[in-house]
Amino acid sequence: MNLQFLIGVSLIVSIVLVFVLKRRRKKGEPPLENGLIPFLGLAYQFSKDPLKFLISQQAKHGDIFTVYLAGRYITFIMDPTQFQYVIRHGKKLDFHEFSNEMASRTFNYPRLSEAKFPQLSDHMHKIYKIMQGKPLDKLTDSMMINLQHVFKWKFSQATDWKTEKMYQFCCSIMFEASFMTLYGRDPVADGRKVISEMREKFTKFDAKFPYLVINIPIALLGDTKNIREELIHFFMPTKMDKWHDQAEVIRARKDILEQYDMLRDHDKAAHHFAFLWASVGNTIPATFWALYYLVRHPEALAAVRDEIDHLLQSTGQKKRPEYGIHITREQLDSLVLLGSAINESLRLCSASMNIRVVQEDFLLELEDDQSVSLRKGDFVALYPPALHKDPEVFEDPEEYKYDRFVEEGKEKTTFYKKGKKLKNFLMPFGSGSTICPGRFFAVNEIKQFLALILIHMDMELIDFKPIGQDNSRSGLGILLPNADVAFRFKLREFSD
Repeated sequence: MNLQFLIGVSLIVSIVLVFVLKRRRKKGEPPLENGLIPFLGLAYQFSKDPLKFLISQQAKHGDIFTVYLAGRYITFIMDPTQFQYVIRHGKKLDFHEFSNEMASRTFNYPRLSEAKFPQLSDHMHKIYKIMQGKPLDKLTDSMMINLQHVFKWKFSQATDWKTEKMYQFCCSIMFEASFMTLYGRDPVADGRKVISEMREKFTKFDAKFPYLVINIPIALLGDTKNIREELIHFFMPTKMDKWHDQAEVIRARKDILEQYDMLRDHDKAAHHFAFLWASVGNTIPATFWALYYLVRHPEALAAVRDEIDHLLQSTGQKKRPEYGIHITREQLDSLVLLGSAINESLRLCSASMNIRVVQEDFLLELEDDQSVSLRKGDFVALYPPALHKDPEVFEDPEEYKYDRFVEEGKEKTTFYKKGKKLKNFLMPFGSGSTICPGRFFAVNEIKQFLALILIHMDMELIDFKPIGQDNSRSGLGILLPNADVAFRFKLREFSD
């Protein structure tokens, strides 16, 4: 038999299977798209350009529809005025069980089942309060000190114009400063060398992270399994016990994990590795995009820099590198142009998909007497990029406008859809009970990074060719650039 005949038979069998096994839409359920390929469904079309795919389905079916993607039936709610009705159903639309399974598989630790590890998951979530509100002050101050420590090393190399790749530049600084802020330092080892080795391994693991999330066997991902084990080994309790100046949130996590005798040292180390990924996996690319858009738009850079310079002047601080800079959490919050510039870059580069798993068959009541029947085990998804790129909500949505989130000198929080004020208009960190607990710390880190680099350095792009976004991480958070970009920097000259 020739190859063409075999391909033809396979295609016929696939089509037959689709029609025999495909799900049928029931009364009250959303329009359904099964696709023609068993198991995959429309996964290929979705992965090529998720936003374009979903908008095409919205044009065909309306604001609510179900799509079969890689073994999952996912109902998408596209109208942002209806998001709140999904978010408020925390019990019937839950994600914790699914996310626990995915995280344990990805980072190689046991699932946090209530039967085996009673209250462990609850204890872990409670300590995230250390990264919010007033307790965030200490963490913010520590990050400022560590960022300046790393920057001073960069300053010493930048007496004249120095050229680097911008993503690598952001990655090296943010990874080192974040690691020291959270995990402290080994007083004996060469800290910069150890962190550099860890960063290289982390970058390799992170490149395969999207495949692990969709349950591609790690054995098929080259050296990823060995790299993961090496990263986990960095966090073995015997090593961590030697590190000084650990953040309160890390000490609290260690104390909780020590209470569970069934957890091996390897399991505890894997938990710490997972927390590291959660802390920097999205913050690093978010920092890159915030810096890239500012440097690409000189008028934005000048306005944000002027705002920061005025703050330093009002607090009597010197701008030279030899002087330490101290900006409190409240002062960071007062920098509305800086905050707006970061929000605008997040609007353009975030691609998290807010997923809930239907816990039982039920009727989801929506606004304006709308309702939709949902099946147990299906996913319900909100895809914020569709909101972030909606021209009715954000005028000229493809353009970068650094002051888009400023109105009359204050943060702008009023955006509308269909004449209704949106409660959720910017959603880079998830929503409801699954919203990222470290979001305030992450934004503060980006603000501190940008403030310091704008205070001390002049920067310009070398290649003005626009770069695109890598869609392989769609649904998982902040998109990476599809290429790095060269820029140059040097110390600013001050007359005083």
